[in-house]
Amino acid sequence: MLWQLPFLPVQASTFAGRVDTLFLFLVALTIVVSGGVAGLEFYFAVKYRRRTPDEVPPQVHGSMKLEVIWTVIPFIVAMGIFVWGASVYFTLYRAPKEALEIYVTGKQWMWRFQHPDGQREINELHVPVGRRVKLLMASEDVIHAFYVPAFRIKNDVVPGRYTTTWFEATKSGPFDLYCAEYCGTNHSGMIGKVHVMEPAEYQAWLSGGAVEGSLASRGEKLFQEQACITCHRADAQGRGPLLNGLFGSRVALQGGATVIADEAYIRESIVNPQAKIVAGFQPLMPTFQGRFTEERMLELIAYIKSLGAPPQAGTSGAGAQGAASGVATPRPSQTPK
Repeated sequence: MLWQLPFLPVQASTFAGRVDTLFLFLVALTIVVSGGVAGLEFYFAVKYRRRTPDEVPPQVHGSMKLEVIWTVIPFIVAMGIFVWGASVYFTLYRAPKEALEIYVTGKQWMWRFQHPDGQREINELHVPVGRRVKLLMASEDVIHAFYVPAFRIKNDVVPGRYTTTWFEATKSGPFDLYCAEYCGTNHSGMIGKVHVMEPAEYQAWLSGGAVEGSLASRGEKLFQEQACITCHRADAQGRGPLLNGLFGSRVALQGGATVIADEAYIRESIVNPQAKIVAGFQPLMPTFQGRFTEERMLELIAYIKSLGAPPQAGTSGAGAQGAASGVATPRPSQTPK
């Protein structure tokens, strides 16, 4: 096919073809327009050259028809490129809800991966072919960029916040993984492999390695170690808000604002609990800034995401709203609200 050119990486994801088609269209359009402009310049330079020293060129009057043509046609082409590019962009950066979630941590100079079932990997990622995979990414130090050329995905991994990307592999095999953002002296060595496997082979790989427990179970252990349960009680009687059913819900804040409880909100509630206070609760929770690595933070978030709906259907008030002034309040000696 036209877009399978030698200088392009192999297409190994569902939207790789769309990205390449748009890219090659832009290259072809650039060549056609540039060549046309250069050709017209040469043609008019020859046709309207001064033939004698005293030759005076005739006056040229404007043409409304010509003005409209070279205004409307470029506008239509530009808007077409915008709509096409926006369609590809939203496909790339809107991860589907039913995707397999894998947590990624970038650190000078390695990639670390955590699977929901507990498997951990460094600089290697195993995924099944034909299944949508969502990557929730964070950085331990500086800005990195997760880049897999064969999948046509590239996304910055920024310290202090979460970014997401997703893909659905269409071919099995190993594919190169790079950091595409200069991140220090060993930036060129921050590389890895994405191993795309057949579903049966992937399941065998999942069950073959030693696992210390699922991501959520490790997060639960951390939740208990930090005594978060003393304030975020399951019966909604604690000093902190109820966490059951929090993830994905709309949280009412003091002042009347609302926010969706996603991963970024939960993280902010842990490291900066005074930023958003849930309506009906006091700002009692201390900050956990610097207390956890990003990997431990992701484990804690995975546990909170795993909590189901509140155990009592009649639970109401701000306790059902979500992660209040934070998702963990590990100081049982604090004054109640």
